[in-house]
Amino acid sequence: MSPMREPTVVGVPNFNAAEDAAALRGAMKGLGTDEQTIIDILTSRSNEQRQAISKAFTHEYGRDIIEDLKSELGGHFEDVIIALMMPPAEYLCRELNNCMEGLGTDEDVLVEILCTRTKPEIAEIVDTYEKLYNRPLAEHMCSETTGDFRRLLTLIVTGARDEEAGVDPARAADAAQQLYDAGEAKWGTDEEIFNKILAHESFAQLRLIFEEYKNLSGRTIEQAIKAEVGGELKEALSAIVECVENSAAWFATRLRAAMQGLGADDRTLIRIIVSRSEIDLGAIKTEYERLYDKTLESEVRQGETSGDYKRALVALLGPA
Repeated sequence: MSPMREPTVVGVPNFNAAEDAAALRGAMKGLGTDEQTIIDILTSRSNEQRQAISKAFTHEYGRDIIEDLKSELGGHFEDVIIALMMPPAEYLCRELNNCMEGLGTDEDVLVEILCTRTKPEIAEIVDTYEKLYNRPLAEHMCSETTGDFRRLLTLIVTGARDEEAGVDPARAADAAQQLYDAGEAKWGTDEEIFNKILAHESFAQLRLIFEEYKNLSGRTIEQAIKAEVGGELKEALSAIVECVENSAAWFATRLRAAMQGLGADDRTLIRIIVSRSEIDLGAIKTEYERLYDKTLESEVRQGETSGDYKRALVALLGPA
């Protein structure tokens, strides 16, 4: 999404899956659980290394490490550790499924996962979803969403984004004009044009289109979307725009919202910290401090998290 690849978790050199598996088995065997060992090992290994530990654990002990961890741990600490143990695409698919199952749909989660990922990441999620749930993600999503919001997400999930075409200034100017004509220049808004351009063009091309838009209209595309579009579609289009411009800042604002107000939104806090830890969590930390004048770590430490749960999150955030 953004060029800022700045992971906080990179795995360890001289990795030995069998040794880690033995240490984790020791931490869970017998009376009591050694949570600190579990945190130290699993928050510092990359996901690829954790998958190797999982295989070694089954090979050595004939046991499923996720089942063992579930039986030994509890609460949000368990949620963090289980999230770390799943392959990234599987974890995001489970989060998508959870946000659509039952009464009501959490549109914010759909936006956070689907509007901020690159085309290859989306393709892997789509593939994994069908394997896990035996139904296409697009079909499940269509049954839970409506209108222009549904149309936008469907375009994204069906791989409409063209990341192969190079950056083309002439096409960018044309697209900016189309957006202007579909929104600010007329009564009412033609949401279809917004959907088409924001779901089809590559992030690099969108960056250019948004610059052209500002030259043309004197307003930023964000201002136009906030003025012209309503409801869930506004949130989705804004997320795309903000991620094109600075995805780390967008995730920082999501983390802030998850920690503010009455009761923390632990699920979002865990999902962002775990799922961005090997991508750009370092950049998200920098943006958080720039935006809020506080470090993300201090906010997590002072927030409503506690005990092993807090220690695990802080460990994933890496050194200050």
